[in-house]
Amino acid sequence: MSFFGKLFSGKKGEPAPTPSEAIQKLRDIENMLTKKQEFLEKKIDVELDTARKNGSKNKRAALQALKRKKRYEKQLQQIDGTLSTIEMQREALENANTNAEVLKTMKKASDALKVTHKDMNIDDVHDLMDDIAEQNDIANEISNAVSTAVGFGQDIDDDELEKELEELEQEELDKELLGVQPETDELPEVPSTNLPTKAKEKEKKKAVAEEDDPDMKELMSWAN
Repeated sequence: MSFFGKLFSGKKGEPAPTPSEAIQKLRDIENMLTKKQEFLEKKIDVELDTARKNGSKNKRAALQALKRKKRYEKQLQQIDGTLSTIEMQREALENANTNAEVLKTMKKASDALKVTHKDMNIDDVHDLMDDIAEQNDIANEISNAVSTAVGFGQDIDDDELEKELEELEQEELDKELLGVQPETDELPEVPSTNLPTKAKEKEKKKAVAEEDDPDMKELMSWAN
């Protein structure tokens, strides 16, 4: 029996582990082997230090340390290969488990659709849609009928109104062309100030002349 067969077989008569259980076991082994790798790497470093210290003092001890280092390196190489194999199998198992879960979900969705469509008939669906369209048409006709005015303004002739409007517009246009102003019964206001008399005008002219000619001003004073 292979290593993986022994790993997952368990006792006789026991059921095979689920994909999730198998994935978890593979992860546990990966963690264990990784820790062993770290342990061997430390051992290799120790043996190297021993070989360096005894290289010139104790050749036999240095050679024994190098032999142990070689064994540790071989074990480390074997663990690397095992880890690669386990990692690939774990990834394959994870992908298979994911695909299985996806298929289960799709199967459940398909079964749900079958149950939903069990009592449906495509002809009944078409008939229902036709009924809905017909009822919508009826509703639109009713809305149009209700929104149409009944008995309001039916006795008024639109052509007659248009003709009257044209006459009014023409009348306004004629007034503008002839310059006709609106009639008024009001008379212009009478000025509130008194008009100047001839005597006042003569005195005003005399005063202006005296101011302009000093000799005339003196002559007028002698005459007075």
